Amino acid sequence: MLKRWMGAALVAAMLGACSGQPASAPAPEAGAEKSGKPVIAVVPKGLAQQFWLTVKQGADTAGAELGADIVWQGPAKETEIAKQIGILEDMINRGVDAIVMAACDENALVPTIQKAVDKGIPVITIDSGVKSELPLSFVATDNVAGAKAGAEELARLVGGAGQVAQIPIVPGAATSEMRQSGFEEGIAAHPDIAIVGTQFCNSDVAKAMDVTRDMLTANPELKGVFAACEAAAIGAAQALKTAGRAGVVKLVGFDAAEEQVALLKDGTIHALIVQNPFQMGFQGVQAALDTLAGKPVEKRIDTGVVVVTLDNLDTPEVQKLLNPA
Repeated sequence: MLKRWMGAALVAAMLGACSGQPASAPAPEAGAEKSGKPVIAVVPKGLAQQFWLTVKQGADTAGAELGADIVWQGPAKETEIAKQIGILEDMINRGVDAIVMAACDENALVPTIQKAVDKGIPVITIDSGVKSELPLSFVATDNVAGAKAGAEELARLVGGAGQVAQIPIVPGAATSEMRQSGFEEGIAAHPDIAIVGTQFCNSDVAKAMDVTRDMLTANPELKGVFAACEAAAIGAAQALKTAGRAGVVKLVGFDAAEEQVALLKDGTIHALIVQNPFQMGFQGVQAALDTLAGKPVEKRIDTGVVVVTLDNLDTPEVQKLLNPA
């Protein structure tokens, strides 16, 4: 891959010299190519949530420590599948050395990944994978196991009986489907608990507030909610506060943005299923570089989860997870 890139750079330089004109200045993202380091495109599902900023921090740290230039670009929202496809196609056309990506849709991104592979660009998926064997590695939480842990914690909080609801992320996103499946499997082990509502939030706080309000109205005896992402947890918490049900309805959420941790401290959120987005970014870039160097990479890399409550919030393990810098 490095030889391919260096050859392309040499041809471009020769063409510039023959034309008698100075070579065009590269785009800011492409400018790092002049460093001689491999260029890794890191394309998240979205940019709005703290989770993705921590993924970026991990990717940037890996680039600095391992010797790569990181090009970070993604759609503003996790539902913008077409925009993510456009970004990836642009990266392919630029001729980046490798792509690290979290797929907005597990099916729609497969043809674009095929284009990258056909151009000799290896692809590593992080956080949200695709229904394809084309990516060389998938670096992510075991979302089924994480959601099962959330189900167990919620079951404990509601005393093993009663009505609960869940707020998955986006229909068609692999992460969302796995968390929904894991939660339902976990609750199925508690026959006295019934899931009375399932509403997607599209990774949007306002949408999560609306669906939580609807489920509270439809199920006045609701005892617990599982919120499968940052936006779902924050929106559900705000709806519970507005309805005067904060602390009464037990809330378990995925991820650990600053606002979520604050809501845990004030008793609105009762537990957080905390991933390791820093390691997703870091290990995704590391897997890409290992591939370029001809080293084998594991097909599946589990970055783990921790159930965080007020009881363990201040432990060194959890604090390191929440503050990777």
